Amino acid sequence: MQQQPFNNNQQQPMTNMQPTNNMPTQMNRGGHELFDAHEVMSCLIGTLNQYLMFEQHIKDPELMDILNRQKQFITDQYNITVQSFKTGQDPAHPTSSYQMNQSNDYTLGTSPSQPSKPNQNISQLGDKCISSLMMASAKSNASAMTTAAAEMANPVLRRVLADSIPNHLEMAYELFLYQNKKGYYQVAQLKDQDAQNMLNAYAPTTSAPNMNSQGNMLQ
Repeated sequence: MQQQPFNNNQQQPMTNMQPTNNMPTQMNRGGHELFDAHEVMSCLIGTLNQYLMFEQHIKDPELMDILNRQKQFITDQYNITVQSFKTGQDPAHPTSSYQMNQSNDYTLGTSPSQPSKPNQNISQLGDKCISSLMMASAKSNASAMTTAAAEMANPVLRRVLADSIPNHLEMAYELFLYQNKKGYYQVAQLKDQDAQNMLNAYAPTTSAPNMNSQGNMLQ
């Protein structure tokens, strides 16, 4: 049997791949997650910088209390995220849970109000505008963390980000409740029949039986 000549065009095995347990801790991260982690930390810095600017324009003590509590929590979260990002190891302390002060009560329905429009002067910034910007920032942070954590190679950094997502959802919800209570965020309702039609649009299902390749039910 004649030996086949060596084909230089055949794909050669990669020789620069190594399992993560053979890597130095500092290198135990993929390029994709480095970019995503940069995005997350930039979002957190942006939030803290915005809160710093909002402080001098807030008039409602309740909103100021929300800002101070959220700012303190986000600052600590940013620090432990940086730690796990740089070392690939557990941060100084585990992630904690943000506790809002708002009750879960909210008001449904709408009433006439002044239409919204962009402000023309910094002095026009009010609590309605500021609380809206704070809520948008919390939602943006939660989205960035979700995107990053879904494709994170380093398990420690992934867990820090994944555990942080509910906290920013809680902050956004706290601000939604505050806005709703103040009449800034009105929640429209459907007519009763339309609401019932939407509620009845889906029904539960049962698990399909396991079948073999011949279509027979497995015992």
